[in-house]
Amino acid sequence: MKKEIQIRLISAADIQEVLNIYAPFVLNTAITFEYEVPTIAEFRERVHTITSEFPWLICVVNGKIAGYTYANRFRHRTAYQWSVESAIYISPQTQSKGIGKALYATLFDLLRLQGYVNVYAGTCIPNDKSVALHRKMGFKEIGTFSKIGYKHGKWHDTLWFQLNLSAHNGNPEIPTQMANLKENAGVSSILENVNQCLNIAGEKR
Repeated sequence: MKKEIQIRLISAADIQEVLNIYAPFVLNTAITFEYEVPTIAEFRERVHTITSEFPWLICVVNGKIAGYTYANRFRHRTAYQWSVESAIYISPQTQSKGIGKALYATLFDLLRLQGYVNVYAGTCIPNDKSVALHRKMGFKEIGTFSKIGYKHGKWHDTLWFQLNLSAHNGNPEIPTQMANLKENAGVSSILENVNQCLNIAGEKR
């Protein structure tokens, strides 16, 4: 059966389903260092805060959200404003099917459109799937934080990656907030192109 696949910006109606994907990672893994599952109100506020500045994308497969990715502020000092940190979560049933790669590629296209230059990502290790995804997307390993987080009765390391989205030119323009780009033709074009490619690929399977 042909799969209908769509990558799009998150909406208010998606928040509970996205939280349902995130919750098992909080409860059962050290992939996130968060200890308690956020309430729906807390998660809604988190989404609202992030999406005012950065993209938050979901991938819908046959009407069900299969995964999501977003960018967030890396650090708060002014000189860091061209750098972001990325996060990605894929439901276990749909991992290793190319969804993570498509989500990340779309996220990075939107970040370039906004004017961001660097993306950083940290993954708790061991996590072979996450490490492989980041390497496939062109990230370079830049170091390990040893025993940086304590969860589920043990200390965990995080491996950090960096991806350069564009050249490090002098006098870079200040990035545009996502809230000011949602009606931009470039955003629509990026989403239309990725969805066309995903569904053409789905028809060939």
